[in-house]
Amino acid sequence: MKYVAIKIGVVQFLLVSVGVVMFTSSGFGQAKPKGKSENKLENALYKDPKADIEARVKDLLSRMTPEEKFWQLFMIPGDLDGVNKNLYKKGIFGLQIGAASQGGGEAGQMLSYNRTQENAYTLAKKINTIQRYFLKETRLGIPIIAFDEALHGLVRQEATAFPQAIGLAASFDTGMMGKVADAIAYEAKARGIRDILTPVINIASDVRWGRTEETYGEDPFLSSQMGLAFVNAFESRNIITTPKHFVANVGDGGRDSYPISFNHRLLEEIHFPPFKAAIQQGKSRSLMTAYNSIDGTPATSNHWLLTQKLKEDWGFKGFVISDAGAVGGGNVLHNTASGYAEATKQAITAGLDVIFQIEYDHYKLFIPPFLDGSITNERIDDAVSRVLRAKFELGLFENPYVSEKEAKASLTDENGKTVAKEAALSSFVLLKNERSVLPLKNVKNILLLGEDALEARLGGYSGTGNQKVNIFEGLKRRAGNEIKIQYSKGSSREPILFVPVKQEFLKSGISKGLSGAYFNNLSLSGEPVLNRIDKNIDFMWTLYAPDKLLAKDQYSVRWTGSIHAPKSGTYQIGLEGNDGYRLYIDGKLLIDQWEKRSYHTRLVPFNFDQDKSYEVRIEFKEPKGNGYIKLVWNYEVPDDRDKELAEAIKMAETADVIVVAAGIKEGEFLDRAYLNLPGNQEQLIQAMENTGKPVVVLLVGGSAITMDKWFDKAAAVLNVWYPGEEGGVAVAETLFGDYNPAGRLPITYPVHESQLPLVYNHKSTGRGDDYNNLSGEPFFPFGFGLSYSKFEYKDLKLSKKEIKATEQITASFTLQNTGQYDGDEVVQLYLRDMLASVARPVLELKGFKRIRLKAGELKQVSFEITPSMLSMLNAEMKLVIEPGDFRIMIGSSSKELALKDIVKVIN
Repeated sequence: MKYVAIKIGVVQFLLVSVGVVMFTSSGFGQAKPKGKSENKLENALYKDPKADIEARVKDLLSRMTPEEKFWQLFMIPGDLDGVNKNLYKKGIFGLQIGAASQGGGEAGQMLSYNRTQENAYTLAKKINTIQRYFLKETRLGIPIIAFDEALHGLVRQEATAFPQAIGLAASFDTGMMGKVADAIAYEAKARGIRDILTPVINIASDVRWGRTEETYGEDPFLSSQMGLAFVNAFESRNIITTPKHFVANVGDGGRDSYPISFNHRLLEEIHFPPFKAAIQQGKSRSLMTAYNSIDGTPATSNHWLLTQKLKEDWGFKGFVISDAGAVGGGNVLHNTASGYAEATKQAITAGLDVIFQIEYDHYKLFIPPFLDGSITNERIDDAVSRVLRAKFELGLFENPYVSEKEAKASLTDENGKTVAKEAALSSFVLLKNERSVLPLKNVKNILLLGEDALEARLGGYSGTGNQKVNIFEGLKRRAGNEIKIQYSKGSSREPILFVPVKQEFLKSGISKGLSGAYFNNLSLSGEPVLNRIDKNIDFMWTLYAPDKLLAKDQYSVRWTGSIHAPKSGTYQIGLEGNDGYRLYIDGKLLIDQWEKRSYHTRLVPFNFDQDKSYEVRIEFKEPKGNGYIKLVWNYEVPDDRDKELAEAIKMAETADVIVVAAGIKEGEFLDRAYLNLPGNQEQLIQAMENTGKPVVVLLVGGSAITMDKWFDKAAAVLNVWYPGEEGGVAVAETLFGDYNPAGRLPITYPVHESQLPLVYNHKSTGRGDDYNNLSGEPFFPFGFGLSYSKFEYKDLKLSKKEIKATEQITASFTLQNTGQYDGDEVVQLYLRDMLASVARPVLELKGFKRIRLKAGELKQVSFEITPSMLSMLNAEMKLVIEPGDFRIMIGSSSKELALKDIVKVIN
């Protein structure tokens, strides 16, 4: 889910043309409830806690007006502070309390929270106040559901920030995942939050996807098991979980919400299993749709997906909500609806139940089809029933209020921090440890480098965390007075080399800014259809035109005025955008990128005299749409990269070991074309390696990183993901050997981006896997991870070598820690169908266990191999177990499989 400024612009634009509904001073016409008088509501069946829930739902539904039904299917961020409460007289599905939309750039987060001194106690009191209004002051007294994000901790002040989801998956430990989820669920319920828009159980099939960090990786079995552990913890506390995004919202090139045309087999084998498990086994009571289209139909209005597959085939009884703004996306993004009313009709008719928008006023766009007969009463009643059923199941009619006493008591509960550290330790993946440089020993001076050593980044969809411990602080605490910890920045993850020219340096007549003349053609000819003053040139017109007077893909703009610099000097000045632009200063053409080809940044040197004004003219055209244009320069943007690198090299002279914390930039709207470390971080690592000192690289991020330029000379590489608020403590304990890392990669790491998409469980190829100039093998395989110790696998025994399709067998083996350190080993079970009627994966994860062994300890380990593990979809898409040989493989990764045997299935 993302709250994006562009949607506000679209809504404002379309309000002009959507006026098909007549409004009066009292709003929409209100239908009167039939058959029951309001003075009998106190004795109504739906208020009887002893009555059957289905009977209560039916009774309440019969008393509702069409408008009241609509409002039970509409959810927004917000609360009642400073709001006319009469706006909510007809109720609402739920609120994301304290959150509100705000302005910002297109790719900016559009939610802000009123976090002034917010904690569990103050939020609980606020939710009680809001709930009291809906119960006492609305006609039917229908409570709301307070919902929030909780990907790896509540997105709330003073809520614990745990390791990012991909790190939790790297633990390969469902027990740990359950502990984390239970801690989040405790903090959620203490505040009164009863529905969380989590977990993300999409398959990360391409690591270029910016949202890989939010997932549990590339494997459907691992994602299913981790998702189940998460869901079970919440649903057992009677908090609704909302797995998302249904379905497969990463498309070609690893791009978010790109259209997909996956066949049913791929969906059934790879993308559906985590959702099916969460619903049928975990009993998730809600589901969120994706933004993308599936085989030409938006996921939010896809009848096959939402009704046939989800509700009919899987028997889902809960409610389906849209991602924020996704219903309107049917006509704005996918162009499959003529307007908001049509998009709403399509979505609800297809099986969507709840519309998620980011502002209250947006309801005007979506309510008409609920009142004019466009959507059948049967479908509306079904959707409302699903919501009401959930509210009754939550006990909100009988116990609507949060215990403020318990909320206050939760303020001093330290369990969250304890679990956060345990989870961080469990998540770390050791990728290299040459000559056993780790754990650190006999060192007196450690040089720590990198922005990520200080920032303590938490990853996407995070709250603020509680007293976050960064890596520098963690090392200082653990080192004490005997070991010197020095820090230097050394590099920049995102060097800022230029910025948009601010309004204060631009002038048009007596106004600050530049005068913009907007033309409805590409040649800047004729009379402009719009003249205005733009404060600066920093525009991203992606889904709409600069103004409603223009088409979004056939316009040109000329900006004129003057520019001055407050200090004399030679500046780099120019334009950034998807070309079709020109820059003139004092009548001289400095940049000519008029032919449309791509996105470029063009800078030229220009000598400015202090306080002297220079005539400036910018021309821009956009024949295709997606207009980007910025006037930029390097004023007050010092480039300190050489200085920072030189300082790090100097400090390295006295260091015994160098630790570089290096990270990536990713997230929603931040898909990555390149997987290498950004900025000049690789240059820093290489410079440190050239000192001859041992270099330990800590990778901070939530996805794969290419390392070909520096990996060979690094002494050790430890992936710490986004390790949460206790991350610095956990990193220090791991580096010094208080904890032995045992995490495993839940995604495949490629050698190069050109290999992508690259997953371990592909099907056999018609030829080979390699390129003529690059291996087809990964840099690190799925399931990979080292330890400070060594483990030996031996003596695999199958309880039976020949079984019927209905039987299960036990695969047992001996695991021994043959090293000098106590530690965990993640043992992994893979299967391969050796001969099948349709192509099957070369390898499939079917089981995993995290086993703790002391140095020298030996333990018997076993896996139960059940019929479901051997099942497959045949050519007719029927689930069957075909007779034949199945290869059993057990080891420490999808490549390191020490034990193998064959079991034969007979008729």
